[in-house]
Amino acid sequence: MTELLLKTIQDTLQITLLVIVMMILIDIINTWSKGKISLLLQGGQKYRQYIVSSFIGTLPGCFGGFTNVSLYMHGLISFGALTGSMISVSGDEAFVMLALFPRQALILFAILFVLGIIGGRVTDFLVKKFNISTCEGCEELVVHKTEKNFKHFLKEHLYGHIIKKHIWKIALWTFGALLLIELGVKYLNLENFTSQYKIAFLFLGALTGLIPESGPHLFFVTLFSKGMIPFSVLLTSSIVQDGHGMLPMLSYSLKDSIKIKVINFFFGLILGLILFVFGI
Repeated sequence: MTELLLKTIQDTLQITLLVIVMMILIDIINTWSKGKISLLLQGGQKYRQYIVSSFIGTLPGCFGGFTNVSLYMHGLISFGALTGSMISVSGDEAFVMLALFPRQALILFAILFVLGIIGGRVTDFLVKKFNISTCEGCEELVVHKTEKNFKHFLKEHLYGHIIKKHIWKIALWTFGALLLIELGVKYLNLENFTSQYKIAFLFLGALTGLIPESGPHLFFVTLFSKGMIPFSVLLTSSIVQDGHGMLPMLSYSLKDSIKIKVINFFFGLILGLILFVFGI
């Protein structure tokens, strides 16, 4: 139990540190560039933010998920763009897939990138059509006259915004979620579920993807590498899961987090079932 707690604390510190770094970078870039990052993502072409956020999400590791959450927190990308980017996120499993089956992994990443763009645009369309409330707490970064003053940045942005408003919540939510998952894996054998029907793995993959953690997805990555499940199951799991990317969102907006997971769950499940029927 002590070892489990120490591992959870270590993972929490690592994730929180990554979040701090990404949030600081976003604050620095957007504030010191006088909001030009907003123009890059929101101005000009309508699909720009979907393409950029989906590409960021496709990058191996959880950096993409953390980055897009930070952008969403500052109101720089839409709810749909964040939802689509979480479709493209593969988390740390991306490195494992590249090692086990590089050709199929690259194909999977390309598919997830395209699906992220499509899913983001469709989500924003549905949000507008059905008047779904999102991003209630999003903040536009205010560019002050003293934005290039280092002391001002430390006081107002680093402490007043990032640390005081976000980081402590992120750390607590991350620790709680990771601890719950570690206990489940150890005492409930979450990684040892098996079934003689491949269709069961597809539903299991979608359900497992709801867990805001990278580890469980490795179960399906390993099964695919051994030829025990079809590509449709791996794709379903990849669409629904988002590594650690959603952990910061749990502290920021639980309602938006649930909406994102529900949308991606049905998106992944429906697409996976269609491919499964065609024997893919």
